[in-house]
Amino acid sequence: MSDDEVLAGVWQARIITLFPQAFPGILGLSLTGKALADGLWQLHAHDLRDFGIGKHRNVDDTPAGGGAGMVLRADVVGPAIEAAQAHARGRWPLIYLSPRGRPFDQTMARDLARGNGMTLLCGRFEGVDERVLEHYDVQEVSLGDFVMTGGEIAAAAMIDAAVRLLPGVLGNAQSTVEESHTSGLLEHPQYTRPAVWQDAPIPDVLMSGNHAEIAKWRRAQSEALTQERRPDLWRRRPSDEA
Repeated sequence: MSDDEVLAGVWQARIITLFPQAFPGILGLSLTGKALADGLWQLHAHDLRDFGIGKHRNVDDTPAGGGAGMVLRADVVGPAIEAAQAHARGRWPLIYLSPRGRPFDQTMARDLARGNGMTLLCGRFEGVDERVLEHYDVQEVSLGDFVMTGGEIAAAAMIDAAVRLLPGVLGNAQSTVEESHTSGLLEHPQYTRPAVWQDAPIPDVLMSGNHAEIAKWRRAQSEALTQERRPDLWRRRPSDEA
């Protein structure tokens, strides 16, 4: 979809990247892809190279003060941001995918889905000139405590997490209610046919038909998994659940 094909009132993701061909990628498949084709959300990739300087459309230069690598230029990224944000309306954050940013989580995904859209700046090399981030009040968001070669994969992950929460994207909206992180706990184990596999049966309680006992078992499993695997989440539970 080109930038002049904008559906009014539809949630949008705009991506500023050196690799626009990377999108939609995985976002064009499965439920997010179907929702994209159905017009439930829109995706626009802005090629950073279009704003490059000179004959060779240079987008980066050496770090001021010396050091390894290259830095994306302010006079390249700035105009790219302005072009993308010309389409912004309502609640529409401008986000830079950065390992030094605030950790992305389910709460942020829900907040993004409740807005009108978002613009994601995908870094490369050693990052972006700090003046750009300050001038445009860019939010820095991290996918985790690790470093990748660029922000494109992180951008796709954030978009997927937000888009699946948009109305009509999932076939059964109830499926988001008990999944990991929705209630501050990790999701309980799931089972399906066959009833016995590799000598391991489905837990009897799940076959009992007693929905109250099933709910109790699932809650206990979620709490146990959260305590074991994510003690940080367990400690952050509301005090009335402690």
